[in-house]
Amino acid sequence: MSPQSHARPDPAQPARPVVFFDGACPLCRREIAHYRRVDRTGRVRWIDAASDTGALAVYGLSREQAMAELHVQDGAGRWHRGIDAFVVIWSSLPAYRWLARVASVPGLHQVLSFAYRHFARWRYRRRCGTNGCTSTQSNHVR
Repeated sequence: MSPQSHARPDPAQPARPVVFFDGACPLCRREIAHYRRVDRTGRVRWIDAASDTGALAVYGLSREQAMAELHVQDGAGRWHRGIDAFVVIWSSLPAYRWLARVASVPGLHQVLSFAYRHFARWRYRRRCGTNGCTSTQSNHVR
């Protein structure tokens, strides 16, 4: 099932990507905290999918989807997952635009996508187990 596409609420405001991340995952939380520090001008909206279930509902993203892999809705309302989601984030942050270009190179993009999918599955199983994720779950990536 794909998340629903939603128009931005205020057409007068410039569109910006919306990132859904697992804020209960120490690794994810650290990485997103770094990007947030770099995002000094608020180019990206950051949503902790582990604690903001209301935002998940608004965007039509299930908790399971959000916990399984990184999701980003770009400024045009298109959804991106995995490496493609990182490319949207990196493209939005001037210090990382070079990385977005590198990660988009054919061949390398496929390798990175493959590696991320396997890492994401491992992280999800390790963090969420067979019972799914809950906001109070304390499984950590070690």
